[in-house]
Amino acid sequence: MNTSKKIYSEFNPKFFLILFLCLLARLIPVRIPNVEPILAATMPISRVSGAFWGFSFAVLSIFLYDLVTGTLGVRTLFTAGAYGLIGLWSASYFKNKKGNTIDYVHFAILGTLVFDALTGLTVGPIFFHQSFLGALTGQIPFTILHLAGNIIFALLLSPAIYNFMIKKKKKESELIVTTFNPKII
Repeated sequence: MNTSKKIYSEFNPKFFLILFLCLLARLIPVRIPNVEPILAATMPISRVSGAFWGFSFAVLSIFLYDLVTGTLGVRTLFTAGAYGLIGLWSASYFKNKKGNTIDYVHFAILGTLVFDALTGLTVGPIFFHQSFLGALTGQIPFTILHLAGNIIFALLLSPAIYNFMIKKKKKESELIVTTFNPKII
């Protein structure tokens, strides 16, 4: 079995720490709307642990926040569903990529645009009788902030989260190499 493919199906217990820290960051009382680390964390999680965990992280991030803040509702289902799809897509996207910073930024741009189109242009018109033009007009500044935040987080957080998640795996492989190749010591 190719060991580089094995990494995509493994669970990493650091998932829960990242989920908790992401929730804490979203609970900061005075922050810019929609500038949050969900996508920046979803990308490396799905890259390391696979589609199921990328999907789970994205969905749990939305549900836990809405549960804690008492805002569970129709919007939660749309938002969690859209982020879940982004988590699945992320795993597929990064399966054949190097996963460098440019890849994270590229996916952050695409993922943000898809997410904002799926959520911002549907929930208001369908459930709250908002006109499509009103939803589109209101979505533009929101998407600009969302893009800016996700690009910055993709540059800074995504590589760091990826390195954090694989840190133990690297040490284990280095131990195996040094055990079988004493010249390295």
